[in-house]
Amino acid sequence: MRLMRAERGWSQEVLAAEAGLNRTYLSAVERSEQNISLDNIWKVARALGVPASRLISGD
Repeated sequence: MRLMRAERGWSQEVLAAEAGLNRTYLSAVERSEQNISLDNIWKVARALGVPASRLISGD
C-alpha cells in the first residue's frame, strides 16, 4: 500500500481522504502496528484504483 501510494505521489492524508479512512489508522497499518479489515482493504483498493487482491498479495 505504501509503495502504491508513493507511486501516485499521494500523502497518507490524501489516501485516507480518498478511501474515507482516518490518516492515523492508515499510518499504523503501513507500519504494521494495526491490522486492516477486509472492508478497509476494499476501500483502499478502490481509492488506489487496483484490485483488492493486489493489496493482499503484495504484487
